[in-house]
Amino acid sequence: MWNYALRRFVYMFATLALLSVVVFAIIQLPPGDYLTTYIAAQQSQGNSLDEADIAALRRQYGLDGGFFEQYWKWITNFVQGDMGRSFEWNQPVTRLLEERLPLTIILSVSTLLFVYIVAIPIGIYSALNQYSVGDYLASTIGFIGLAIPNFMLALLIMYFLFKFFGISAGGLFSDEYAMAPWSLGKVVDLVSHLWTPIFVIGTAGTAGLIRVMRGSLLDELGKQYVVTARAKGVRERRLIFKYPVRIAVNPIISTIGWQLPNIVSGETIVAIVLSLPTTGPLLYRALLAQDMYLAGSIVLMLGVLTLIGTFISDVLLVVVDPRISFEKKV
Repeated sequence: MWNYALRRFVYMFATLALLSVVVFAIIQLPPGDYLTTYIAAQQSQGNSLDEADIAALRRQYGLDGGFFEQYWKWITNFVQGDMGRSFEWNQPVTRLLEERLPLTIILSVSTLLFVYIVAIPIGIYSALNQYSVGDYLASTIGFIGLAIPNFMLALLIMYFLFKFFGISAGGLFSDEYAMAPWSLGKVVDLVSHLWTPIFVIGTAGTAGLIRVMRGSLLDELGKQYVVTARAKGVRERRLIFKYPVRIAVNPIISTIGWQLPNIVSGETIVAIVLSLPTTGPLLYRALLAQDMYLAGSIVLMLGVLTLIGTFISDVLLVVVDPRISFEKKV
C-alpha cells in the first residue's frame, strides 16, 4: 500500500506539471488579453494611448514575452508561493485567495459530507424497500432535484424565506460579522448561514448518488452469494451491511475524484445568486476580464483537487472492499 501511495504521489506531480501547461494554454486561447480590454476601455472614454504607453503597460503586466516565457515566469513563482498579480484587482493572487479559499473549502467539504450522509442511507433504504411508498417518494424527490437547476432552487429558497419569514438567505455572514475579525460569534454566524448553500449546491449531487446507490445495491442483492448466505441463515442486517452494501458503495466512493472540483466549480452561479464570498465568482470575473494569473491559479487548484480526490477515493476503495489491491502480485 505504501509503495502504491509513493508511486501515486510521483504520478500526481508529473500530471500536475502537464496540467499547468494545459491550463495556461487554455486561459490564453481567447483572442487578446487583459491589456487589450483595458486599452479599448480607455479609448472608449477618450483617453488615447500611444505605442510607448502600451509597451510600458505590457512590461508592467508581464505581457511583453512569448507564451513559454510567460508560463515559465508564472509556474516558477507559483511553486514558490507567488501566484502572480491580478490585473483587474491590482492585488497579489495569493491575497485574493486567502480571503475566499478557506470559505470555499469549508463550503465544499460540508456539501460533500451532506451529499454522502444523505444519499447513501436513502439509497440503501430504497433498494431494501423496492417499489414501496418510501422508494417512490425518494425517486420522485431525486428526479425533481436533478431536474431543477441549482441557481433556480437558490432563487426559490431566497424568495420563500424572505416572503414568509423575512429572512435573507444571501451571503455567509450577517452584516455585523461580514468585516469583523474571526471570533466564536463569527464562526456560529457562519454555521447558521451555511445550510442554505449546502442544501442548494448538494441537491443535484445527492439526487444522482441516491439513484447510483439504489441501482448498485439492487444489483448486488440479486447475486448468488446473497441468496446462499440467506439460505445458510445469516442474519439479514449482518448480511446486508457486511457484503452487498460494502460492494455497492464502490461506485460512489470512486466519484470523490470529480465530486470535489465539481462542487467548487459548480457553485459559481449559485455563489453569484446567493452573494457568497467564494472562489466561484472570482473565477467567473477573472475569465471575463482575461485575468490570466488569477484564472489560471484557480483552475490549477481545481486540477489539484481532482488529483487529491482521486487519490482519496482509491485509498478508500481498498479500505471498503478488501478484494481490491493496487500492489503487484508475484
